Amino acid sequence: MGARLRVFLTQQQDKTLLKLRTADVPQKVKDRAEVIRLNAHGWYVEKIAAHFHWTPQTVREVLHKWSHKGMEGLWESPGRGAKPKWKESDIEFVKECLKNEPRTYNSLQLVQKLEKERSVKRKDSGL
Repeated sequence: MGARLRVFLTQQQDKTLLKLRTADVPQKVKDRAEVIRLNAHGWYVEKIAAHFHWTPQTVREVLHKWSHKGMEGLWESPGRGAKPKWKESDIEFVKECLKNEPRTYNSLQLVQKLEKERSVKRKDSGL
C-alpha cells in the first residue's frame, strides 16, 4: 500500500468548507467538502469511503482535486453530463401543438412531429 493521502487545512479553509454544509449548493459539493474536512481531521480514505458508501478511489479523486484546484475542485467541470437535445423553441412548438390542436399525442407521435416539421432528429432511430 502507498503512502496515506492527507490534506491539511487552514482554519479559514476549514470554516469555509463547514459553511458549505448549509449553503445553497449541490449535494455533491457538500459531500466533497465534508470528505476534505474529515481527511484533514485525521480520517483515512477507507473510513471516509465507508462513511459515504463510496469507493476509496472516489475519495482519493476528491482529495486530489482539492490539492490541485482548491475550492474550484469541489464543483463539476463545465461540459459534464448529457446535453439538451431540444431547443427552447422546440419545446414551445410542442406546447403550442398540444394547446391548439384538437387531437392528443403520445410521446412517440410528438417525437415524429418534431422530426417531420422541425427536423429535430432523435438519437435512437429504433423507436
